[in-house]
Amino acid sequence: MATELSHEQLVALAGEYGTPLYVYHAERIGEQYNHLLAAFRGANVRFFYAAKALTNINILRYIKSIGCNVDCSSVNEARLALLAGFDPTNILYTSNNIAFEEIEEAQRLGIHINIDSLSNLRKFGLKFGHSYPVGIRLRPNIMAGGNLKISTGHADSKFGIPLEQINEVLDLVKETGLFIRTLHIHTGSEIKDVEVFARGIEVLFDVAAHFPELEVIDLGGGFKVPYEPGETGTDIALLGKKVKEEFEQYEKKYGRPLQAWFEPGKFLVSEAGYFITKVNVLKPAGQAVFAGVDTGLNHLIRPMFYGSYHVIDNISNPGGEKKFYNVVGNICETDTFAENRLLPEIREGDYLVIRNAGAYCFEMSSHYNSRFKPAEVLVKEGEARLIRKRDELEDLLRGQVGV
Repeated sequence: MATELSHEQLVALAGEYGTPLYVYHAERIGEQYNHLLAAFRGANVRFFYAAKALTNINILRYIKSIGCNVDCSSVNEARLALLAGFDPTNILYTSNNIAFEEIEEAQRLGIHINIDSLSNLRKFGLKFGHSYPVGIRLRPNIMAGGNLKISTGHADSKFGIPLEQINEVLDLVKETGLFIRTLHIHTGSEIKDVEVFARGIEVLFDVAAHFPELEVIDLGGGFKVPYEPGETGTDIALLGKKVKEEFEQYEKKYGRPLQAWFEPGKFLVSEAGYFITKVNVLKPAGQAVFAGVDTGLNHLIRPMFYGSYHVIDNISNPGGEKKFYNVVGNICETDTFAENRLLPEIREGDYLVIRNAGAYCFEMSSHYNSRFKPAEVLVKEGEARLIRKRDELEDLLRGQVGV
């Protein structure tokens, strides 16, 4: 049974810290990581938490404390990881259409690097030759993910070096002496079908023969997390079994062991997050009843950006008579969190909680409409601790000049 915070705990936290409020449950993150370890027991595998899901440094420190490594999508995420105490050898950085200077900075930090373009790969080879191991992000031409916005491995994707350009990669290796340690792909997010990962393994095993110094096959992340009632996630146990079998067979056939790497982000933190908001107004309008809350797309953009579904609970009146509501925000924009949603009767002043709010929620927040970003709280071993204060006016002015 998954660890959850109770309605009473969430209401108490809303009263203590105000709303809107992000709350994260440390033990839930730990449970998810232990689930991975159990599923992949016996396999030669490393996990790197995809920090882009949630980069609060206190979350990064907790991730480190449970033994997980960290995956970064920018050099600033890598700097945060170092500040959180990660050793450079436990930090992975995968570049994406960035200036070569950022890759140079990553090299100076001494972290693992994946490069996603022939242009930057050539620059890296000319500057570092064989002196610094590097990974190549390939585009495997596999369509996967919950929708096109989070599908990254298909034939029209901007990500990675197209597989059909592998000969150009080999020419660069020969020309510059590049030390290729890792082959990397990431096909998308919300991948439920284990066969998608199996196809990725097949693709990279086929390419591996060209790289005699190869040590790592990096399959990215994208494990499916249930958001809607009745949904199921990726069968992690089946995936772990598949990876163990495939990599053992490869070693037996070719006499070379390869390690599998994964970068779970949403899988680790999504279900650990709760977003609490207060109902400002009830507005009947025709057949609809709008429940207007004290937040908007500036704090949680996923429903508007991706069309994502999040379970919403009325934690102030959980036993109320069920009625239909449109839960909407307070931004000068259409920001609907739920449409025609059946919920226990909502009253002005009630607290609602939006679930699965740990991944890509606060992380994608903004100051749109010049509204303050929410506070963040971490609950660990039953104790709540503020890990980000609520914005004040000075936070809106920070960085501006001539004030």
